[in-house]
Amino acid sequence: MNDTSLRGVALGVIAMAVVVTASNILVQYPVNDWITWGAFTYPLAFLVTDLTNRALGPDRARKVVYAGFALAVILSILLADARIALASGTAFLVAQLLDVTIFDRLRRAPWWQAPLASSTLGSATDTALFFSLAFAGTGLPWITWAVGDLGVKLAMALALLIPFRALMTLIPAVRPRESSA
Repeated sequence: MNDTSLRGVALGVIAMAVVVTASNILVQYPVNDWITWGAFTYPLAFLVTDLTNRALGPDRARKVVYAGFALAVILSILLADARIALASGTAFLVAQLLDVTIFDRLRRAPWWQAPLASSTLGSATDTALFFSLAFAGTGLPWITWAVGDLGVKLAMALALLIPFRALMTLIPAVRPRESSA
């Protein structure tokens, strides 16, 4: 891995750990009966993954996911409820790896299709796994939080196309199918 790739992966890991840790703390604070504050920060994790995938390819994007996962779980256990940290870790890993795979398969499509499709499917998967694992049986209104959370994530997936497109001009893309996995 060259210096540029190493620096890109390191920045991705740091960004991922910050986003996921903040989201795990903020998900404990509802805005109302439908949404928690974490719904507004977590979609940034998909932006980090998609930009890494676009710039460095799927293998390095997976490295960012794995390292970001490990750091975020450790930090979240220290800063958030353990059940939330473990639910988040499980949902994060499954959803982010799905995001990497879908993004890579759509890499040659028009610029907006890969990040929108991968973030949408990743968000739906993450929401279903996270809220059922973190809050089922607690008596909290987790189903309405999940519905509201998914709505915000889908709106954010659309809104984050703007910074994705802007950052694409600064970050050269890898050639399609540069790597296998």
